[in-house]
Amino acid sequence: MHRSDRVPLELQLKGYRLATAEIVYHMPDHPGLLQTFIWQHYDLEPHYPELRKFLDFWTRNIDGKLHSVTVARRRLIGPPRYRNAVGLWRLH
Repeated sequence: MHRSDRVPLELQLKGYRLATAEIVYHMPDHPGLLQTFIWQHYDLEPHYPELRKFLDFWTRNIDGKLHSVTVARRRLIGPPRYRNAVGLWRLH
């Protein structure tokens, strides 16, 4: 197993979750048009320090003014999920 394979598990054990942000921004040459950028990284909710670092970088270095940011997260480690069977059908 490579070190890079263990990193997500180590982060998850520390409380990090895979966060996906949809970043909508104004096109620099055409401010009336919006463009979407998808960012994904392991981050800590509810403050999302990694996303905040990225957005700070964006506002300092990228010409496209931010319009909105929507964050979704996925808990990757947790109890198994199951559902009871609704019925059983046999076809002959």
